[in-house]
Amino acid sequence: MGDGDFGIDPAVLRRVAGEISQLVARGVQVGLVIGGGNIFRGAGLAGGGFDRVTGDHIGMLATVMNSLAMQDALHKLGVDARTLSAFRIDQVCEYYARNDAVRHLESGRVVILSAGTGNPYFTTDSAASLRAIEIGADVMIKATKVDGVYSADPKKYPDAEFYPRLSYDRVLREGLGVMDATAVVLCKEQNMPLRVMNINTEGALLRLVQGESVGTLVTNGEES
Repeated sequence: MGDGDFGIDPAVLRRVAGEISQLVARGVQVGLVIGGGNIFRGAGLAGGGFDRVTGDHIGMLATVMNSLAMQDALHKLGVDARTLSAFRIDQVCEYYARNDAVRHLESGRVVILSAGTGNPYFTTDSAASLRAIEIGADVMIKATKVDGVYSADPKKYPDAEFYPRLSYDRVLREGLGVMDATAVVLCKEQNMPLRVMNINTEGALLRLVQGESVGTLVTNGEES
């Protein structure tokens, strides 16, 4: 949503799509999981008395809206992309099936995985972890608004310590705000490396894929 209060900022959409197109041009297979908080947050509305399951379903539909917008932005750059939904919206996009997603990736298409897991109470983080594991990704990248993982919110605490590398055990033990616990446990148990980086830093995504140490790496290995 850029600097707006809600909705989709076309300039941000074009910039992110442009960075993804750079990866595709280098032969990188890209799967995207996009949230829907810029349009609707089911959990937040549930706090005001709204039914949580209904709210989560609406939130999942919001992720489909964002995914279709990203698909269109990629198409305009000449990048073939397919949106797959965790529940059926056959007139809008394909239904998610693991084999279809892998087939699209192997054909050079960007796969946009929408509608979360298709179930309420599961976050976008959990959906991203699940899909990364299912398609056999080399790494899961969590694109955020900060440069990586800190000991505290760096916007509120300028002296917060930056962690270039963390173990999943420490993330869980100290409750570090990397992802929700379900997503962290999924990645830990399946040994899925996680990289947390700032998507607003232009060129950071490409540098990361090219091997630079960008953001925070979370694994089952040693810390630094």
